Amino acid sequence: MKMVFQNYGVDKYYDSHVGSTQYVTGCSKYKKPEKHEDYLGFTIHTDGSFSTILHQNEVNGLEIQTKDGQWVLYEPSSHSSFIYLAADAFKAWSNGRIHPCCHRVMMSGNKARFSVGLFTFDKGVIHVPDELIDEEHPLRYKPFNHLEYRSAKKIDYSIEAHCGVSS
Repeated sequence: MKMVFQNYGVDKYYDSHVGSTQYVTGCSKYKKPEKHEDYLGFTIHTDGSFSTILHQNEVNGLEIQTKDGQWVLYEPSSHSSFIYLAADAFKAWSNGRIHPCCHRVMMSGNKARFSVGLFTFDKGVIHVPDELIDEEHPLRYKPFNHLEYRSAKKIDYSIEAHCGVSS
């Protein structure tokens, strides 16, 4: 996060961002496929958090959607690897510069899959920093209470529907 804030020239907001961050952990278990048939373990979605860090056991299944709509299997380089995903609130905070990672879980093979996630949420109102608004990047998101968005978020509920500015 610090590198992102520095890269965009808004590092003066970093300490207050970290101070207002709430961390939530979650664990998931995906049953092994019946009759060796692949199945969708978790539907296509973006996370309602600010960011997500995921770790999975040796059973792969997390797939990331590329910009051109293709699905790529995340294959960790080691058993201690994790993946960092930008989420919906990060998109709004960055005024649309950072896109949330669209992902799903596809199950195959003959073992159950376990994963653990660390999700970050802002305990207050998220504003687009003034430094990220200009002629080339007009304001795209109104300030919003992140925990209210988290409560309202359904799989198909977008950040644009919640706090997007109409053009």
